[in-house]
Amino acid sequence: MTVTNSETAEPAAVPTVRRRRLSWPGGESVTMLLVAPVLVLAVFAGYVWWRQAAHLDATESSILAWSAIRDELLQHIKLTALSSLIVVAIAVPAGVILTRGRARAAAPVVVGIANTGQAAPSIGLLALFFIWMGPGMLPALVGLSLYGLLPVLRNTITGLQGVDQTLVEAGRGMGMSAVATLFRIELRLALPVIMAGVRTALVLVVGTAALATLIGGGGLGDALNSAIALSRPRAMIASAVLIALLALVVEWIGRVLELVFRPKGI
Repeated sequence: MTVTNSETAEPAAVPTVRRRRLSWPGGESVTMLLVAPVLVLAVFAGYVWWRQAAHLDATESSILAWSAIRDELLQHIKLTALSSLIVVAIAVPAGVILTRGRARAAAPVVVGIANTGQAAPSIGLLALFFIWMGPGMLPALVGLSLYGLLPVLRNTITGLQGVDQTLVEAGRGMGMSAVATLFRIELRLALPVIMAGVRTALVLVVGTAALATLIGGGGLGDALNSAIALSRPRAMIASAVLIALLALVVEWIGRVLELVFRPKGI
């Protein structure tokens, strides 16, 4: 009895179907990006429910009044946004300069000085500008900007120094000017590292901005400081939760910006 080929043939392998995970450039999944905002919304919804249901005394109600919280939140966001813009406007050009020509020798010294300033307590830094400029938003902006300067400056220098010089030389060989090479090659390749520094600076600034209330800078620190001064534990916890939620939102925004501005292929 002869065996036909059909009888001896091995059964065809069943193709496996792999579920593709939707992700941003850089490998971070969309699911992971959604965790932070969902968590913030859930906690904030719990805060709103507690605020509406809790029996607060007159002092607590005044500290946690929706109108007061709204104004303090807007002031906190304003402090964070303006300080971050100042940081980027100063740190990125300074980092570029410190990677050019003779200025490269000064880069370790500048970063060392910036590290020293970063090691100083934030409240001490704000107090120095309060003594110099008086109370208000301006000394808070200057102090917060200096406090967030180091991560962006350091990452700008590190990112530009890490660019493959053969790519720079290739660009120059194609007739690009030094400025064109900087913007079209070096900064584009260093952008992920720079944006990581910006993200770190955002988190530092939004957290330190809670101390701006001590020098008349406003922000959500006003509610926390009032709760501490008047010995209202529930208002303290509620204010601290709002500050933490804002910090999570700002960190998430920094993560999204880091992914959005990442050049394709990196």
